[in-house]
Amino acid sequence: MVNKPETVYTIDMIIQKILDEEKQYDLSKIMSAYEFAAKAHANQFRSSGEPYITHPLAVSYILLEFGMDTDTICAAMLHDVVEDTDVTLDEIKKLFGQDVAMLVDGVTKLGKIPLFTKEEQQAENVRKILLAMSQDIRVIIIKLCDRLHNMRTLHYRPAAKQRNTALETMNIYAPIAHRLGMKTLKDEIEDLAFRYLDPYAYSEIEKMLQIRSDKREAFIDSIKKQIADRFRDAGFEHEPQIDGRVKSIYGIYKKAFMQGKSFDEIYDKYAVRIIVDTVFECYNALGIIHDMFRPIPNRFKDYIATPKANMYQSLHTTVIGREGIPFEVQIRTWEMHHTAEYGIAAHWKYKEGINGKDKLESRLAWIRQIIEAQQEADDVEEIVRTIKSDLSPEDIFAFTPKGDMITLPVGATIIDFAYAIHTQVGNKMKGAKVDGKLVSLDYQLTTGEIVEILTSSDPNHGPNRAWLDICKTNEAKSKIRSWFKKERREENITQGKAELEKEFKRNFMRVPEEDLPIFLAEDMKRHNCQSIDDFYAAIGYGGVILSRMMQRLKDKYQKYYAEPESPEPRVQNPDRKSSSGVIVEGQSNIIVKFAQCCNPLPGDDIVGFITKGHGVSVHKKDCSTYLNAMKNNTEPERWINVRWANTSSSAPTFKVTLDIVARENILIIADITKLMAELHIPLTNISVNMLKNGNANVFATINTAGVAQLNNIIARIKKFPDVISVDRS
Repeated sequence: MVNKPETVYTIDMIIQKILDEEKQYDLSKIMSAYEFAAKAHANQFRSSGEPYITHPLAVSYILLEFGMDTDTICAAMLHDVVEDTDVTLDEIKKLFGQDVAMLVDGVTKLGKIPLFTKEEQQAENVRKILLAMSQDIRVIIIKLCDRLHNMRTLHYRPAAKQRNTALETMNIYAPIAHRLGMKTLKDEIEDLAFRYLDPYAYSEIEKMLQIRSDKREAFIDSIKKQIADRFRDAGFEHEPQIDGRVKSIYGIYKKAFMQGKSFDEIYDKYAVRIIVDTVFECYNALGIIHDMFRPIPNRFKDYIATPKANMYQSLHTTVIGREGIPFEVQIRTWEMHHTAEYGIAAHWKYKEGINGKDKLESRLAWIRQIIEAQQEADDVEEIVRTIKSDLSPEDIFAFTPKGDMITLPVGATIIDFAYAIHTQVGNKMKGAKVDGKLVSLDYQLTTGEIVEILTSSDPNHGPNRAWLDICKTNEAKSKIRSWFKKERREENITQGKAELEKEFKRNFMRVPEEDLPIFLAEDMKRHNCQSIDDFYAAIGYGGVILSRMMQRLKDKYQKYYAEPESPEPRVQNPDRKSSSGVIVEGQSNIIVKFAQCCNPLPGDDIVGFITKGHGVSVHKKDCSTYLNAMKNNTEPERWINVRWANTSSSAPTFKVTLDIVARENILIIADITKLMAELHIPLTNISVNMLKNGNANVFATINTAGVAQLNNIIARIKKFPDVISVDRS
């Protein structure tokens, strides 16, 4: 079915392909779509130098090989005209109908989205495709065939583009093709992507296959003949078809390089496929194979009784022939074979589309789960992470005590299993048994295990936040986030605010609370948060991941709160002391303010920075703003010497916040308040946040005369029996 990458497709090839097919096509409509697309792309060329129209023709030809219908072929002809020319969707709809216009719109990339990074832009385009394919699966079939032809001609693109496209193909389109059961397409785009992602390994495996090609073909032909001779008298109504194959290059790589096996240790690199008429004949053929060859223990899989999530069905067994070479045998019916090769597209190739709305919806339920996971996470890039993890080609099959099978990706835990049964089972889970034995919730399941979920009858029982770090599937993560989002808003706000403050402190960032809605406005918009409390709540339930945005926030902070601003104020008399208690050398009558990034106190080594219209900003000499400026030689002439004036009874006091971690004790606040009263230290604010480990994080803002007094206060607080640590925030 697969053509060579260098094939240049023509309209005559399309016409001949249609005439050769047994299906009925509206050739006049397809020709009209071709003529319209050819005119729209008239002055455009591919990187290969070929006219651009050769690409839509190639995609249309591949879709004909999959047996797709007239509207799909028309949409393939037109799939780039809206994105790359002046043609509008309304024109497409008027000329070719609503269905064709909808398919074209589904595969058309979004325009540049303001505020979005390249990764977020990619994720938004994937999200658009998934939303469209949830309405009509033909959208993704067109997109996959489009990607296949682009991969076949990727060698004409620049090296950086080759790698980026290959990576996107491997991470997004191959897993989707796998879930749709389109094995032939999946294997080819994986091999093509692998060639660009690891050319050395690709070349090595290709050489190994070439070196052994003669022996391999002779071996497979020998096995096929032995089986055919034995089957001839076995009573099959029709003679079974027997084919030989070699595992794909990327398939061998996954088995050998990624699992640490040698080339000769891969048991299923050689395979024989047997196609019969009925399920009964499948099991009959299996018995004959096991009688002819010695089966390898634990290498038998019955995907007829337990189909894969993509509806793949076959019997798999690995056996050893007289030559001592292990090989895999796959046994299936013709209907199973069509599904295995073409996946969901087989319904158009052999059955004129998918009949029955309920059947289609059950096949595409995973699309809704991916979209819902992204919405719960408030993070558009979640959609790409979900595809990479949840659509993994490797699945495990576990069972409920009643015998219901649950399919999960490799590495899935008890938590994933519980939520796969039902949302409420997951939310009420308190423990689990595997094969009758109690296990921890982070236990990773394997195929064949029987899992019993133990639930709580307490109406207030719910999931634990720590589960988000344990579970594997994004379906489980989405449902956990959803529970916290709906049931624990106030707790989420408190948790999220504490996490943001902690992350800001770790990065030496001090943004005034009243400035936060403006400072975070861009990120709030990204995550559809209408208020700062919504943003805190999203952090609290895991919808917003701070680590993914901190670099952007740090850059913004440097720009608005730490970056120098301006012309130098006029120099007058030297060494004049301001009311702030700081002497600015060489300046007089100048405003002094204390930088919020480091909050200097009397006794700290300090330095001044001349700002725009706001006098001198005083920083500690170990402040990251000052150190970075010196390291990068950023306007060194604007940094000036300042020093503390001699202290006196009239010296000003300075606000400082203490970050205190203590074991949970309701008296800790009373102890701190009492100490401040004894020392006659003004306590302007105190708050407590509970940490995940059960400890309390106390933030106490006080007025102090300087470092010496502050050190005394810290020493006194450290003596409290429940205090773990005290830091100057």
